Amino acid sequence: MKRTHYSKDIKPEMNGDTVVINGWVHEIRDFGGLAFLIVRDREGLMQVTMPKKKVPKEVVDKLKGLSRESVVSVTAAVKAEAKAPSGFELIPSCIEVLSLADSPLPLDPTGKVPAELDTRLDARFIDIRSPEVTAVFIIRSNMIKAVRDYLCSQGCLEIATPKIVATATEGGTALFPISYFEREAFLNQSPQLYKQMMMAAGMDRVYEIGPIFRAEEHATRKHLNEATSIDVELSFATHEDAMELLENTIAYVYQYVKDNCEKQLKLLNIDLQVPKTPFKRLKYKEAMDIIKNDPECAELDYGDDLTTQAENYLGQAIGEHYFIVDWPTGIRAFYSQSCDSDPSVCKAFDLMHPRMELSSGAQREHRHDELVMNLEARDLNPESFKFYLDAFRFGMPPHAGWGLGAERLLQTMLNLNNVREAVLFPRDRVRLTP
Repeated sequence: MKRTHYSKDIKPEMNGDTVVINGWVHEIRDFGGLAFLIVRDREGLMQVTMPKKKVPKEVVDKLKGLSRESVVSVTAAVKAEAKAPSGFELIPSCIEVLSLADSPLPLDPTGKVPAELDTRLDARFIDIRSPEVTAVFIIRSNMIKAVRDYLCSQGCLEIATPKIVATATEGGTALFPISYFEREAFLNQSPQLYKQMMMAAGMDRVYEIGPIFRAEEHATRKHLNEATSIDVELSFATHEDAMELLENTIAYVYQYVKDNCEKQLKLLNIDLQVPKTPFKRLKYKEAMDIIKNDPECAELDYGDDLTTQAENYLGQAIGEHYFIVDWPTGIRAFYSQSCDSDPSVCKAFDLMHPRMELSSGAQREHRHDELVMNLEARDLNPESFKFYLDAFRFGMPPHAGWGLGAERLLQTMLNLNNVREAVLFPRDRVRLTP
């Protein structure tokens, strides 16, 4: 039963070698004197060929009553075969049934019988067995690795911040309250306040990849209530420095996935194009001027946030990754720093894919008194943010940063229809299981 090879490790040049493979019964084909057992593991499919006159009867008999998606271990000889899908086939000497699957299956992991997304998510453990779905999560793993590799190469230290907090990151009510012994606490919306505190701590350049929680009653293809955020904060940096790091991170991740996930991209029929840097900078006012050409966005005024329709219209007009910069101060978070020349505009930015927003960031207000005034202007009590404000009283360098949605990055990279397809077990307004 001890595996010697994954499917990707077996090559036609191994002709005559004995291997042990483990996996799931993807398909059984019996043509009388010849039978095929297609076994699937994480890396792909393997064809086990059984000429019934050459394979021991007890091995062939294992096919009787063997259901699809049962788990098997197969000891077999590699035989080079140009007509086989991978250039080889396996001639078995032993088949061990490790777990017999019930019938009928909740859904068909081969994809021959399509299933609605809700059905797929209800039986996610079987849905992920589909080679195409597995490919999505292999790419996701490589995507996260690429983010870590690149940010580490740029001198960023990985940190971990609390997910149970006493107050909201940005104020507001989009919080999940929890019982924390004798008092109320909340699941954190963002590591924002803590990564800024690390700037006061002298850690200089940090990043975190972790869960965030937002109690917003969305029911869209791009929103989740539990998501993975890639957060970065840089000391002695401006918003331009932060944008440069962000666009270079995106380009690096695309190139890494293109170079290391060729098989998975081919399976998903994706010709991945690496975005060219630097990305276009579009001022908020310029964006609003473009949006006004869409009759469906006629009600939007300067100072409004962008609707989904507005994002879609802009995306079609721009056609590539781009930044929206110079946002009105009043609609951005209290910690965004205003421009000295025009305090009504702040040094905030959003990174946009033609389909949707991917990231939000800004140069931060690092002066204590200005932060207090910003909180008060938004009817937030500075006392509730004392633990955060204290970090600004004893030497805080200028700093900037951003948060990037991992699921949206994957969704747009792979052109997935719904962000839930980019999550193993999504949590949204109605889904709490599995």
